[in-house]
Amino acid sequence: MSLLHKNKPLTLVVCAIVLIAFPLVLQSFGNAWVRIADMSLLYIMLALGLNIVVGYAGLLDLGFVAFFAVGAYMFALLASPHLTDTFAAFKAMFPNGLHSSLWLVIPLGAGLAGLFGMLLGAPTLKLRGDYLAIVTLGFGEIIRVFLNNLDHPVNITNGPKGINQIDSVKLFGLDLGRSLKIGDFTLPSVTLYYYLFLVLVVVSILVCYRLEVSRIGRAWMAIREDEIAAKAMGINTRNMKLLAFGMGAAFGGIAGSMFGAFQGFVSPESFSLMESVMIVAMVVLGGIGHLPGVILGAVLLSALPEVLRYVAGPLQAMTDGRLDAPILRQLLIALAMIIVMLMRPRGLWPAPEHGKSLNKKMAPDPVPGSAQAITPGVDTPADAVPGTANRPMSINP
Repeated sequence: MSLLHKNKPLTLVVCAIVLIAFPLVLQSFGNAWVRIADMSLLYIMLALGLNIVVGYAGLLDLGFVAFFAVGAYMFALLASPHLTDTFAAFKAMFPNGLHSSLWLVIPLGAGLAGLFGMLLGAPTLKLRGDYLAIVTLGFGEIIRVFLNNLDHPVNITNGPKGINQIDSVKLFGLDLGRSLKIGDFTLPSVTLYYYLFLVLVVVSILVCYRLEVSRIGRAWMAIREDEIAAKAMGINTRNMKLLAFGMGAAFGGIAGSMFGAFQGFVSPESFSLMESVMIVAMVVLGGIGHLPGVILGAVLLSALPEVLRYVAGPLQAMTDGRLDAPILRQLLIALAMIIVMLMRPRGLWPAPEHGKSLNKKMAPDPVPGSAQAITPGVDTPADAVPGTANRPMSINP
């Protein structure tokens, strides 16, 4: 580890080269593998956002997928023919349809999801632990039910049928929905999206790191450790909690808008309770409050189900089709998670223990009654009997 710190610039350069070349290597095995890498990057953004709420502020949120859905549907409405086909007023204002740019989508996605995050946080400021988890769980389900039923009397979300024909992202005149030819070499659409998502993930990591070491991050961690003590120290716990909900939700909104552009179709089925549970599992499995651990957990839990598709098929064939492949895949995922949590209860890559390095440097405690144990200039209390253990509290003031 010390060697990595000494050669930090070299390590960063090597990591950058590996990340840039990674999709080019995966292309040789098929675009499906690049697509798995794309989804892993989106889940990293979601896990980083939830880590602000759960890891830094200590607020258990089981409805985080709601902000993912808000961002996805916002982009779907602003970059598809749905609104112009449904409302004549929009058709008159935008005869060529709504085609929002990336520079508008990202701030809107972050702002709208952040607003929803603060709306969730406002009535739950006095809740902690299990009670907060139940409320956030209900919020996530309410958003999904709304999306599923807002197709009448006014068709806003198109109900369970979802919204399709969503525009792809266009950046500096480059359409990421189409392959890019550079001489004889072709970069498919999934590879172009990979690089966009990679840039967003790097920016997200930098923002999260700066938040962690900032005064705001220290305030969140103080609230996580002891909210009463944090309030006594002058921290505005109400505003800090609302900020944590809003900041975490903003990451979810940006990831959701990118998900809508990448898929070209969104429906309420993509934002079920299972998605929220998986995002929480990514944070817990990797290591709560530790950025490298959160990233590792997100990569493993987003890629593992897809990789196990290739394992579940042969196992199903070995049992003559008695086991359903999707059920077997979920079983393997659950077993892997149980084994990891039994062997690494603090996560695969937990945060280093506070004070661990200081304890190694501290001198051993002096022997009671020795000259080192007596502080110079401090007299023995008048009620203390020499050679015996002192009373828990001196009679003298």
